[in-house]
Amino acid sequence: MKKTALYDKHVALGAKMVPFAGFEMPVNYGSQIEEHHAVRKSVGMFDVSHMGEFIVRGPQALDLIQKVSSNDAAKLTRGKVQYSCMPNDKGGIVDDLLVYMLKPEEYMLVVNASNIEKDWEWINSHNDMGAALENISDNISLLAVQGPNAIHVIQKLTKLNLSEIPYYHFGTGNIGDITDGLIISATGYTGAGGFEVYMYNEYAPAIWDAIMEAGQEYNIKPAGLGARDTLRLEMGYALYGNDIDETTSPIEAGLGWITKFTKDFINSDFLKRQKEEGPKRRLVGFEMVDKGIPRHGYDLLNKNGEKIGLVTSGTMSPSLGIGIGMGYVQSEYAKQGTELLVSVRNRQLKANVVRPPFYKG
Repeated sequence: MKKTALYDKHVALGAKMVPFAGFEMPVNYGSQIEEHHAVRKSVGMFDVSHMGEFIVRGPQALDLIQKVSSNDAAKLTRGKVQYSCMPNDKGGIVDDLLVYMLKPEEYMLVVNASNIEKDWEWINSHNDMGAALENISDNISLLAVQGPNAIHVIQKLTKLNLSEIPYYHFGTGNIGDITDGLIISATGYTGAGGFEVYMYNEYAPAIWDAIMEAGQEYNIKPAGLGARDTLRLEMGYALYGNDIDETTSPIEAGLGWITKFTKDFINSDFLKRQKEEGPKRRLVGFEMVDKGIPRHGYDLLNKNGEKIGLVTSGTMSPSLGIGIGMGYVQSEYAKQGTELLVSVRNRQLKANVVRPPFYKG
């Protein structure tokens, strides 16, 4: 198992470490619920250094990104970030990712930890235009400082005016006296606001300590994978491997907004046809009416008890106090307000289709 540069910090803080995507990662530091509420109400910090980063350079860099990704990267300007996905050639998704325009002819792709090797091979196999590629995943650490007070904590440590960095933009600057390779990005996976900080591994322990110290007055908490999952699910954000994968299309998954047919990309003809005809199934959000917690893999049924789909993500929402979930259903059952039944062990529990985000804050 790989370890991030912050492994010793997590162990010292009493984290429960679990294997995840080839890394030993903290799932919580004692109370997942407390970590969740800290991020929603104040500030929490996640070590997400397991994520992958690729640099794409050269005159052909944009052409390659346009070919392998569904969104229109031509709209990116320096300092801007774009959410996108890489369709495969079978109607599914290789991965979802962020595309950063570092400068003209230089981009950073941020991919899921479990897909680093697969994504690297996929992008290289389609690089027939000669773009320069570099996998820097093993050299980069990433901290997600999330919550309404994240801006106040990080602002103490940087000369960058964070209030001038719009959502899905980034700046290069300093944390304390560290400037080398540092990126502060107004992105995150929690819906609570905040920033993600990219740095070289050797600076990660010092930056972790600086942020923890600066956050003391806001009761900052280190947060693990458990809270990360409940926070993202409350927002209805798709998780690769659960809600999207090699068998689910971006159209089915409600990612039509990042699927731009103003350009050609891998499998764009199929996806365009699917959008025009309408997919046979759709990813929906649902809230439990009956008491119960939906879980990945549970069957979704119609009112007659016939199977119409499958739960892909589910939890007890710490913010709302009810069971929430996402899953694929036959398209005729995807309308908001439709009553579903969730098969929980031997019981059929009522739920209603709702439009995420579940937590409206």
